[in-house]
Amino acid sequence: MEHILPAYHDPLFSILLIVLISLIIAVATYGWGIYKQQREEGRLLKFLDKFDSNECALDTSSMPYETHLLKPLTLLAKAFENAGEYHKAINIYLYLIRHNDNDLMKNELMERLGSTYLHAGFLERAQNIYEEILRKRPRNKKVLKELGIVYEMMHRFDKAEEIIEPLETLGEETRTFKHFLRFSALIHDTRLDPHEKSEKLLKLLEKEPALYRHTISVLFKLDTSKAWQTLDPERIEEILDILWFLPNSQLDLDIISQHKRLGVLYYAKGYLKHPPTVSSGIFAVDMIAKARENGFAEADLGFSYLCDRCKGSFPVPFQRCPNCMAINSIKVEEYIAKAHAQTNHSLL
Repeated sequence: MEHILPAYHDPLFSILLIVLISLIIAVATYGWGIYKQQREEGRLLKFLDKFDSNECALDTSSMPYETHLLKPLTLLAKAFENAGEYHKAINIYLYLIRHNDNDLMKNELMERLGSTYLHAGFLERAQNIYEEILRKRPRNKKVLKELGIVYEMMHRFDKAEEIIEPLETLGEETRTFKHFLRFSALIHDTRLDPHEKSEKLLKLLEKEPALYRHTISVLFKLDTSKAWQTLDPERIEEILDILWFLPNSQLDLDIISQHKRLGVLYYAKGYLKHPPTVSSGIFAVDMIAKARENGFAEADLGFSYLCDRCKGSFPVPFQRCPNCMAINSIKVEEYIAKAHAQTNHSLL
């Protein structure tokens, strides 16, 4: 028997044994990899089934998939998203994710799907998509940021704050987001009375001057006197629409009389009777004031809102840009519009 089997100390036997063990390990690893991949794909398909919707207007159920369709369909989905036809974009992304075998491309498509859900206002679906992406790639900075936005928009401020630490670990600047989160949490805190809330807002404003417009807007609802005391006449342009739409019952004549630019603004509005002796430095306001002084009261101020980051223009004010989700990026643009019929609210 000992002549049939090679001796244990035979070097050839040792080499064969090592090769055999390596082969077994390689085959087992390969098999386990295939099994894991198939299980992951099955899990992903099962996960995506939750997002099927009969509301989607584009039928992809019977559409055969070919590799060369990826780029044109991706561009088509983006065009639908830009046009606000989110259901069509979502349906295309779901179709592409199901039929794509490339993990990197799947991840990119999942990110786009999550972003589409976010812009469409489907916050829970966006949250589920982003959490699924982070389960496999927890260091994805873009997805972490957008998940933080989703939590913030859902008023889950504690969960949003949990996003800050991993972002800082990855080298991202989070100061603006951190202060904006605290501001949002504060104004939605129902446990505080208006006085406490106003005081906390003013302390936060000292730390983050970029929250000036948001803070003034809230203060005019909570405590008008504090709002006027906080108002900076050198920053009228940032809150011009807020000041313009204030009812005359909320005006502080003492502060307005101290700052001539405010006097010009409210003369142009029609709240004050005596024409100003100076200009406001805001072309549209000065033109309306001059027209009113000469007996023409047919003009009014209209407003549009520009995002300083993406340059998108919107008809209503925002705290986060609806397009690029930037914070503190709003720029107020005024223009002369036709006056609407109004009662005489003159104070002087």
